Amino acid sequence: MTIPQVTLPEVLPVFPLTGVMLLPGTVLPLHIFEPRYRNMVEDALGGGKIFGMIQPFTPQDDNRGPQPEAANAAPDLYKVGCAGFIEKSEKLPDGGFFVQLKGVNRFRFAEEFSLQRGYRRVNAIYREFPDISLEQGWQCRRAAVLDALALYGKAHGMQVRPDQAERFSDLELVNLLGVSLPFHPAEKQALLEAPTLKDRETMLIDLLC
Repeated sequence: MTIPQVTLPEVLPVFPLTGVMLLPGTVLPLHIFEPRYRNMVEDALGGGKIFGMIQPFTPQDDNRGPQPEAANAAPDLYKVGCAGFIEKSEKLPDGGFFVQLKGVNRFRFAEEFSLQRGYRRVNAIYREFPDISLEQGWQCRRAAVLDALALYGKAHGMQVRPDQAERFSDLELVNLLGVSLPFHPAEKQALLEAPTLKDRETMLIDLLC
């Protein structure tokens, strides 16, 4: 699970999206269709190819298609998100984009700037979040994670194949499960903000059970 080596901007464009979590090293496919976020992607592609994913504090119906004007208000945001690098992009015939965003580093913000071409920007602070993939002494309790995953799958009618987990590293297993499973937005936020990998793993097991 490699993380791109890029220069992270202090003024970070952000894409608020409910129930969507990006973690360092994970990949998030996005279909960009709203004009303000088309502008954001265009500007990012013309610069450092960086923007941040962040969740609205109150869940929004913002990831189900184009929104009416009333939904274009700026809801309060969680203070922690994750900056990502556009690894791949495709301009679509309707003017939208398909992008593949790879997580680089978590951030916290305390200040939001004025809109730029319709999209939101924050003063991103990264120093609170060192690369926890380098955390010493942590080893995933794979058996506990997979047992909990099996219980979750049975409870939610999902087919779980533990053998598929063998191709993922410990870090990949914990992060990919956190990103891909349909946890509540507040639960995803808690996983994102976990101080250590041990904390994230423990929280993941609790959520699965």
